[in-house]
Formats: sequence, C-alpha cells, structure tokens
Amino acid sequence: MSYNVDDLLRVMQRLRDPDTGCPWDLRQDFQSIVPSTLEECYELAQAIEHADYPHVAEELGDVLFQVIFYAQLGTEQGLFSFSGIVNTLVEKLLRRHPHVFADGAIEGVLDSSTTVAEVNDSWEAIKQQERNARAQTSAMADIPLALPALPRAQKLQKRAARRQFDWSDTAGALDKLEEEIHELRQAMQADVSAEIAEEMGDVLFSCVNLSRHLGLDAEATLRGASHKFEARFRAMETAANESGRQFEELAADEMDALWEAAKLSLR
Repeated sequence: MSYNVDDLLRVMQRLRDPDTGCPWDLRQDFQSIVPSTLEECYELAQAIEHADYPHVAEELGDVLFQVIFYAQLGTEQGLFSFSGIVNTLVEKLLRRHPHVFADGAIEGVLDSSTTVAEVNDSWEAIKQQERNARAQTSAMADIPLALPALPRAQKLQKRAARRQFDWSDTAGALDKLEEEIHELRQAMQADVSAEIAEEMGDVLFSCVNLSRHLGLDAEATLRGASHKFEARFRAMETAANESGRQFEELAADEMDALWEAAKLSLR
C-alpha cells in the first residue's frame, strides 16, 4: 500500500482529535512547534550536506509534516487550510515566474528564453511590488528577524545593493574588512567591552559582505570551514589517544604538530 497527501492530512486530523488524538500533539500551538520546525530544517540541511539521500527523503517528510501540522492548526482556528496554502503557493509561483508561465497559466509556454540575471531582476522587482502592495516601502522590509545571523546579514546587504548602496568591486569590500579589523584592534587595546562587541560584529558583517562579493554563500562557506575544523580536531584526538595520551595533557607545540599532521592527512 502506498499512502498519499490525503492520508497524511487524515493522520494529522486523527492526531489532533480531541477525544482519541495524541496528548502531546493536542497540547501544541503555532508558537510551540516553531522550534521543531527549525530543527527539522537543520536536520534536512545536514542530510543534504552529507549526500545521504535516503535520509534526505526522510527529513523532507519531517519538514512536510511541519507544514501539515500548521495547516491543521489553521483549519481548526478558521485561519487557513492546506488547500488554501497550496493555492496561495501556486498563485505566487505563477506570478513570480512570468518568464516560464505565459499569461500566468500553468501550461502557458513562452517562445523566448530568459537569462539567469534577467530572472533575478524580475524576481526582485515582483517581490518589491508585493511589498509595496503591503505598504512595505523599505528595501529592508520583510527580512525575518528569526533568520540565522549570517543569511540575514547577506539578505540585508543584497537588498541594499539593489538600491545601489554597495561596493563597486571586491577590493572595496576587502578594504572595508581590513578597516573593521583595525578598529577591532583599537577597541581591544582600549579594553571597552561594548566597543569590542560592536567592532567584532562589524568584522563579521564585513566578512559576510566580502563573501557575497566573491559569489559565495556565507552560511555554506562557514559550515564548510566548521566541518573541516571538526574533521581535523577529531583526527588530532584520535592521534593523541593512539599515543596513549589524553588530548588536554598535550603541550601547545605537540598540539600544533598534531594539527599540521591532521591538515596533511585530510588534505
């Protein structure tokens, strides 16, 4: 037997049945399941990062379940339904892809092709029109505060760049980063905690900006660096254990030697 979306919706209804449902699911509301939603998205990202595609399929199901859960809550409170969610999504996709769907019809096909740059320009212009319709005139409108800091910084910078507030080249972004590092050094010398925190934030923001100018995604780039560091550190721990030593007992120069060995072995 193969289940479908209708079965999934019915399972969700059963879980939330006031008389025969699951006590845990019945206690949940919009706010309480947000942490689970975020966790499932991160678990999906991790599975993709590891190219573990059977696990990716499983995690996609978990993410879909979050949508179904919100839809059930919306239905119970008369706010929206799953069919309404799907309808709004399809309408939005048709509206935002005029280069694919001629006359806004699903089967409408255009004769001419479109470049990626043109698609990006069109996408942003359409989204700005949508923001204007909601009286959100600022370029910074509707960037979620709950976004992780790196992607949020990147979005802020991209929005500003579309209003022509940006460095003209990578060199300018790199110079700005060096300037912020110099200001951080000055704050550290002054030993004023608030200034150090502010300047450290400016350094991180400038790093994101430089990543953007280099055509890199700051979040993915940092995740890659973290993965590399973790692999090297694990190799150091293994080497220390194999030598019969506790890692924390090693001298600084011994740790440096293990670090260099790990870099060579994992290169």
